[in-house]
Amino acid sequence: MSATQHLQSLVAQDWYAATHHPFTNALADGTLNRDKMAGYLQQDYQFIEGFVRLLASAVGHAPTLADAVPGAQFLGLICGSENTYFLRSLQALEVPPTAPAAPETIAFQQLMDQARRSGRYEIMLSVLVVAEWIYLDWATPFEGRADDLPFWLGEWITLHSGDGFAQVVAYLRDQLDATWGTLDAAARMDVTETFTQAVHLERAFFDASWAGFAVAK
Repeated sequence: MSATQHLQSLVAQDWYAATHHPFTNALADGTLNRDKMAGYLQQDYQFIEGFVRLLASAVGHAPTLADAVPGAQFLGLICGSENTYFLRSLQALEVPPTAPAAPETIAFQQLMDQARRSGRYEIMLSVLVVAEWIYLDWATPFEGRADDLPFWLGEWITLHSGDGFAQVVAYLRDQLDATWGTLDAAARMDVTETFTQAVHLERAFFDASWAGFAVAK
């Protein structure tokens, strides 16, 4: 069992809940209320800046150029096609891209900021792996439905499934797996706590999305 598989096994209940969630199920079958999707996107869009800063910091802390390049390439996708998706979708849903941050949003923003400020590659990877792997897991089973949905639903699935995104997740996991072998017991405990917290917060964000965020008009 790899390090990332081990970490995932420690949070199996939250992981399953986050990747088999009523919110993502409704998104994938096209029954998700427009206001719920709009509120979700308004909140999720607020993660972009912190995520970019965290990923850029991880790239800067990568041990070699070969380790850094895939992360740098992924940065371009986040700042390009994913950022554009948010703006197009929010416009189609007729809501602005800004909204007051919900408590669940603030909690994950704070975790990303703490990971970045730690200056520790393994802590940064702990958050990045969770953020992307959970999305790959929930979106992949629905990949074939994307073309039959409105773009603001279907493209969200497409962005988080397919070989390209799977390779991103594999890269992040490989980096954490390799780094795990260099860590002492205390550092491994820090990674475990960070990974666990990230999964818990991802589940909480989906729970709040399903309940429905207030939509800024």
